[in-house]
Amino acid sequence: MAADVDLEELPGVGPATAEKLRDAGFDSYEGLAVASPSELSNTADVGDSTASDIVQAAREAADVGGFETGAAVLERREKIGKLKWKIDEVDELLGGGVETQSITEVYGEFGAGKSQVTHQLAVNVQLPREHGGLGGSAMFVDSEDTFRPERIDDMVKGLPDEAIQAAMDEREIEGTPDDDEAMEALVEDFLDKIHVAKAFNSNHQMLLAEKAQELANETQDDEYPVRLLCVDSLTAHFRAEYVGRGELAERQQKLNKHLHDLDKVGNLHNTAVVVTNQVASNPDSFFGDPTQPIGGNILGHKSTFRIYLRKSKGDKRIVRLVDAPNLADGEAVMRVEDAGLKPE
Repeated sequence: MAADVDLEELPGVGPATAEKLRDAGFDSYEGLAVASPSELSNTADVGDSTASDIVQAAREAADVGGFETGAAVLERREKIGKLKWKIDEVDELLGGGVETQSITEVYGEFGAGKSQVTHQLAVNVQLPREHGGLGGSAMFVDSEDTFRPERIDDMVKGLPDEAIQAAMDEREIEGTPDDDEAMEALVEDFLDKIHVAKAFNSNHQMLLAEKAQELANETQDDEYPVRLLCVDSLTAHFRAEYVGRGELAERQQKLNKHLHDLDKVGNLHNTAVVVTNQVASNPDSFFGDPTQPIGGNILGHKSTFRIYLRKSKGDKRIVRLVDAPNLADGEAVMRVEDAGLKPE
C-alpha cells in the first residue's frame, strides 16, 4: 500500500496519533494489521484499548486475517518472484531461484562463499526479469564487515554480455559491454541501488530490520523498488553477546523477534530475504559431517529454505538444499571466481 495512506480514517486515530504511527514505521494498513496491540502501544505510545481498536480496524481495511481457498492461495503465489543465481544447476535445485516473501538461509564454514552469494544476488536482483533478476534494488545489513563495493564491480563486469547490455538499455546508459566508460557508469549505478547499513551489535541489527521496513515501503513506487534484503551474517552478534546456557533463552527470544521483523519485510513488500548463518562443529558426531548451523530450532523453523555451502577442490563449492517446503533435497556445484559465481 502506498506510503501516503490516510491513517486518520481509522477509529481513534487523529493527526497526532497518525504522526506517531508513521514515526514508528506503521504507515500502511497492512503493517498495522499484522502488528499486535502491545507492540503498537509500546512503539507508538498509544493506549492499550486504542491500540486494539486500531489493529482491528486495520485488519478489516486491509482485508487480512480471514480464510481463503487453495485456488486463491495459488493465484497469489503466482505473484511471487524468483531471483536467479544465474547458475542453471543451482536455480533448478531451488525451483527457479530464491523466492520473494520467504527467508532463505545460507550457512557454511568460513570461506565457503556465503558472502559471495549475497553480493551476487545484490547484483542479479537489479537485472530485468528476462535475465533472471527482479528489476529492483537491494538492502544489505552488514554485521561482519563483509560488504565490498569492489566485489560488486567484479560481479557486474562478470555478467553475460546480453545481461550487461539489457541493464545498460534499461538505465539509458549509452554504450556496450566493451566500452570502459559505459561499464564504469553501469557499475556506479548498480552500487547506487544497494543500500548498505553496518550493524554494530544485536540491538542495532534489530533496529536496522525496522528501518528496512521503512525503506522498503518508501521505494515501492520507485523505478527500482526494494526486492532483496540480505543480512550477513544473521547470527554473528547474537552468538558473541549471549554466551552460555544461562543466556540462551534470551538470545533465542530476540533472534525470533528479529526473524519475524525480517519476514514482515518480505511478506509486505514482496521482497526476497537472504540471511547467512555461522556454523559449529558437533564433537559428538562420529559419522557424517559434524558441521551444524547455529541458531537452534528457532532459525530452523523460521527459514523457508536452508542451503548448506561447503568447500570442495579449488574454487569449487557444493550447494546443498537441506530443507524446503516444496522441493526435494539435493546438491549442485558452482565455482567462486573473480567474475562472481559461475557454473561448474
